Amino acid sequence: MSKELCYRSATELAMMIKSKDISSLELTQAFIDRIEEHDKKINAVVVRTFENALESAEKADNAVANGEELGPLHGVPMTIKESYVMAGTPSTWGIEANKDNYSDTDGLAVSRFKKAGAHFLGKTNVPKDLADVQSYNVIYGTTNNPWNLERVPGGSSGGSGAALAAGFSALEAGSDIGGSIRTPAHFCGVFGHKPTWGIIPMQGHEVMPGVPDADLSVCGPLARDASDLATALDVMAGPAGRDSIGWELSLPRYDFEDLKDLKVAVWATDDMSPVSKETEQRVLDVAKCFEKAGSTVAYDARPDFDIKKSHITYQNLLTAVMSSAQPESFVEETRRKVSSLEAGDQSIEAIVTRAGIMMHRDWIRHNFRREKLRSAWDAFFKEWDVLICPQFNTPAFEHDQRPFSERSSVVDGEIFPYMQSVFWAGLIVASYLPSTVFPSGLGKEGLPIGVQVASGPYQDYKTIEVSRLISREIGGFEAPDL
Repeated sequence: MSKELCYRSATELAMMIKSKDISSLELTQAFIDRIEEHDKKINAVVVRTFENALESAEKADNAVANGEELGPLHGVPMTIKESYVMAGTPSTWGIEANKDNYSDTDGLAVSRFKKAGAHFLGKTNVPKDLADVQSYNVIYGTTNNPWNLERVPGGSSGGSGAALAAGFSALEAGSDIGGSIRTPAHFCGVFGHKPTWGIIPMQGHEVMPGVPDADLSVCGPLARDASDLATALDVMAGPAGRDSIGWELSLPRYDFEDLKDLKVAVWATDDMSPVSKETEQRVLDVAKCFEKAGSTVAYDARPDFDIKKSHITYQNLLTAVMSSAQPESFVEETRRKVSSLEAGDQSIEAIVTRAGIMMHRDWIRHNFRREKLRSAWDAFFKEWDVLICPQFNTPAFEHDQRPFSERSSVVDGEIFPYMQSVFWAGLIVASYLPSTVFPSGLGKEGLPIGVQVASGPYQDYKTIEVSRLISREIGGFEAPDL
């Protein structure tokens, strides 16, 4: 019974607690027992706050008994990515020098979840500096994929995806600048939502307080059920601090009865970043499900811009964000790389390397180019409700902890640059669009394959609702056999 409980949706668990079908204390202990039984081999929940969780669960049960007003996640135990700030816990971002970076207070996201009634079992693992599609670091070690311990769970919210798939947590929150929510969702077979940039404040998701929200980067939820994504977005989104003085968020809501009136564009693979035949076929299979449900589906509809230039714009903007906190030695090393490049080399890698020391003037120019991309997407989503496409080139790959320069990506036996797969994440990130990754079932090696559904800016609830409806058609979340 405890295993079955641990795989129910967060919203369902909250309803069970409110109706006294189960106590929060009972439920919290069930999650703790499951973590203690299985997490030694997965290593997802690397910071544990079990005593605090049990105390919070007792308070939640007392509130129910006293008839107090309850939040949407009342009494629900959850975990959160290690990079979030939570009182009494470290936020290291997997960086050894930050191992003693404890906070005395909760960050914004943690506070909002607690106000909604949730409490925390602990925090989940990340790669160093949140900068990998794997999740390992010298502080906490390596997180494995619950579907196959020899495979990665994704990154940088890899511990988040693994914890949900393993039944260690009812809900999760991660962050995403290059697929860090969506790739773990794809690899681990859960749901993940990358919100429209700017709708969720990133306060409380930083190593040092007071850092302004970074370009491109977002915070967002992961779950085993699309409805939980919507609930978590309700909790996380909206202005904070000085912004809350002058504006409020009002995202359009969607409550489709079915998929028959949707117009769906399909982008199953691309020469810029070819996906495996199995991944491509899965996107096409999902497209057929939309057709069967009555949707209008087009396989050649594309936004009106040059795909290569779009990716270069994303890579340059990403480089600016990722290098902003790097030491001067990084800049000098990048300068040496630039000087060694042949003048006529127009490969993406060469262009991005040159951008490693991008001046403010150059960032502004790339921002202008991004605005043209955004306008093209605006026009595209006036005609099409959603776009479905891959999230990553392959299902979860084997652990590879060699230096980045020695790694590669293998797609159907063909070797590509290690980070080429970020194309599919960056396609959405560059223009601040929302997208939701949903599980589409297992592949030939028994590994999950996720599909990405994107839409226009601020259409977050549309992508979540579409993922809910299509998942109902294709099966939704499956639990690994632990």
